[in-house]
Amino acid sequence: MRYTKYLHLLFSLLFVCPSVLSAQDITRRIYQIDEVTVWGKRPMKEIGVQKTKFDSVALKENIALSMADILTFNSSVFVKSYGRATLSTVAFRGTSPSHTQVTWNGMRINNPMLGMTDFSTIPSYFIDNASLLHGTSSVNETGGGLGGLVKLGTAPQVGEGFHAQYVQGIGSFRTFDEFARFTYGSDRWHVSTRAVYSSSPNDYKYTNHDKKINIYDEEKNIVGQYHPEERNRSGSFKDLHLLQEVYYDTRKGDKLGLNAWYIHSNRELPMLTTDYGDATDFENRQREQTFRGVLSWDHIKSNWKVGVKGGYIHTWMAYDYKREVAPGNWASMTRSRSKINTFYGQAEGEYSPNRKWFFTSNVSVYQHLVRSEDKNIILQDGGKAIVGYDKGRVEFSGSVSAKWQPVEPIGLSLVLREEMSGDKWAPLIPAFFIDGLLSRKGNVMVKASVSRNYRFPTLNDLYFLPGGNPNLKNEHGFSYDAGASFDVGKKGVYKLSGSASWFDSYIEDWIIWLPTTKGFFSPRNVKKVHAYGIEVKADLSVQPAKEWLLDLNGSYSWTPSVNEGEKMSPADQSVGKQLPYVPKHSASLTGRLSWRTWAFLYKWAYYSERFTMSSNDYTLTGHLPPYFMSNVSLEKMLSFKPLDVQLKFAVNNLFDEDYLSVLSRPMPGINFELFIGITPKFGKNKKNHVNVNR
Repeated sequence: MRYTKYLHLLFSLLFVCPSVLSAQDITRRIYQIDEVTVWGKRPMKEIGVQKTKFDSVALKENIALSMADILTFNSSVFVKSYGRATLSTVAFRGTSPSHTQVTWNGMRINNPMLGMTDFSTIPSYFIDNASLLHGTSSVNETGGGLGGLVKLGTAPQVGEGFHAQYVQGIGSFRTFDEFARFTYGSDRWHVSTRAVYSSSPNDYKYTNHDKKINIYDEEKNIVGQYHPEERNRSGSFKDLHLLQEVYYDTRKGDKLGLNAWYIHSNRELPMLTTDYGDATDFENRQREQTFRGVLSWDHIKSNWKVGVKGGYIHTWMAYDYKREVAPGNWASMTRSRSKINTFYGQAEGEYSPNRKWFFTSNVSVYQHLVRSEDKNIILQDGGKAIVGYDKGRVEFSGSVSAKWQPVEPIGLSLVLREEMSGDKWAPLIPAFFIDGLLSRKGNVMVKASVSRNYRFPTLNDLYFLPGGNPNLKNEHGFSYDAGASFDVGKKGVYKLSGSASWFDSYIEDWIIWLPTTKGFFSPRNVKKVHAYGIEVKADLSVQPAKEWLLDLNGSYSWTPSVNEGEKMSPADQSVGKQLPYVPKHSASLTGRLSWRTWAFLYKWAYYSERFTMSSNDYTLTGHLPPYFMSNVSLEKMLSFKPLDVQLKFAVNNLFDEDYLSVLSRPMPGINFELFIGITPKFGKNKKNHVNVNR
C-alpha cells in the first residue's frame, strides 16, 4: 500500500489532463493564452471576496459526474460521499454540511428538514456557472453559511439557430448514462431542453475488511484467516433529470427567464460491510420526486439594475425498509413519507452613482410547508401509529451593502444582513471587507474580511419525533479571513495565478444530536467550535509548443476544527479534539494536456484521516485512514461534414485504491467508462458550428 501512495504522488506531479472539449474549444485553448493585464478598476461587487470559480470545461467533463465529483477534484472542500447515487454532502472550513448554503439560480435549495444538500442529485451537465464563496464571503449572498456558499446557476449559452447533442456513456457494473440537449437561439430568444438518465445495478466487488473467514486444516484447527471479497449488495439506482430553460431579451434593458428542473430518483441503499444477511431478504429503498422552478425578470440600465424572482420547490420523499420474515411474507419496519413545498420570492437592486460607489440591496422570503411522518411505528400493544410533524415556517433574509473605492488600488465594502425564521429574529449580521492592489507588477492583491453569522435550527432539529428540541438556540459565531493573490504571464507562452488565505472561526451553541436515557437521540446546543486554517490555490497554463496546451490546477486546505466546549460528563473525551468526519488536510490537482483534437486528463484528490468518534480514538471503527484518488481520461474529437463525434475513455480509481469515505460503506475499485457524443450540424451552422455546451 505504501508504494502505491508514492506512485500517486509521482503521477500527480508528472501527468496532466484535459476534459470534454469540442475541436473548436481545443483549438481556442491551444492558441490563446491571454496576456495578463492589471486593471485599476476591478468588479466592485467582489471587493474582498474569497471566491473559487469553476471552469465550464470542468463542469462539462462527462455526463456521469455529479457536482459532488466536480467539487472533489476541483477544490479542497471536504466531500463526504457514500458512493455514486448515494448521499454526498459538502463542508467548508471544518464545519458541517448543514453549515453550507446552496443556491440554484438565486434560490436556496437546502432541504429545510435536514439543512443539507445532496450533491449526488445535481448532474454537472445541468450547471453552467458554479462558484464557491468561502466563509465570510457568503454573507454577500445569504445568511446561515457558517462555512460558505455553493452558488450554482444556468445561463443562455447557446449558439444561434437550432442545435442538438446526444451523449451515451457505458461503464463498469453495467452502468449506463445518457444525455440529450436541444437548443434554439436567436437575437432575442434562447431555449434549451436537457435530459440525463442514469442507471446501474451498482454491484461492484470489494474486499470486506470488517469480516474474516477462517481457514481450517483437516483436523478443524484454524490455521489462517482472510478478508472475503464481496459485492456491493442492494445498491442499484435509476435517476432521471429534466431541465427546461427559456430566456427572452427585449433588447431594451429587460431580460426574462424561466428555469424548471424535475428529478425522479429510485435508489436502493447498499448494505453495510458489517451486514451478514442475504440481500434478497430485505428491501432498503429511497425514492424522490422533486420539482424546482424559478421565474426571473431583470431590468438593466447603464448605472443601475433591478430584478425580481419567484420560485417554487416541491419534494416528495419515501423511505421503505422491509424484511422477509417468512417465504413470501414481508414485514415493513419503516415506512417514512415526507412532503416539502417551498414558495420563494426575491427582489434586488444595484446602483452605482459614480466610479467610486456601488450600492446593493436584496430581500428574499421563503415559505416552507413540511409534512414528515413514519407510518409504521410499532406500539407496545402491537398496534401501529403515525408519528411525525406537520409544520410551516417563514424565512426572511434582507441585506444592504455599500462598496467604496476611495482610490483605485483600495476597495472597502460593508454588508448589513438581517435574518428571520418563524417568529425569531437573529441580531444584525455585519460583514466588512477590504482589499488592495499592492503591486501592478504581478497583480499582487491582498484581501481581508470579518463577519458575524447565525444559523437557525432545521425543522428536524426542532420537531422530529422522537427527539426534536423546540428550545434550541441559534448557532452563531465570528469569522475572520485574510489572503493574497497574484497573476502573472506572457501572452502565448504561459499564465500563472495563485492565492493563499488564512481563516479563523469561532462558533458557539453548535448543535449536536446526543443519546438520551429514553433510548433515542435528541439535539442539544453543547459545543463551542474553533475552526481555523489555510487555503491555497494555484493555476498554470503553458503552451510548450505550437498546437500544445498544458493546464494545471491545484488546491490545498489545512483545516483544524476543534471542540472547545465544556465536558458533558466526567467520561467525555471530546474536548480539545478534532470534530468527527473533518479531515485536517485535503488537496486536489487536475492536469489537462491538449494537442489538436486530442485531450488527456488526470485528476487527483487527497483526504487525510477522519475520525468517526468525537473522542478521536484510533480503534478499528474510530477512524478512517487517509486515501488518494486518481482518475484519467483520453478524448478524441472527430469532425465530419454532417456532425461532430466525441470519443472519450475514462479510468476511475486508476490505482485500485481500497478506501472508505464513510465507515462501513464500501467504495468501488478501478472501473472504466466509455462516452460517445454526437453533435449534428444544421444548415448554416455547418460552416460555423458552436458547441451547445460552451
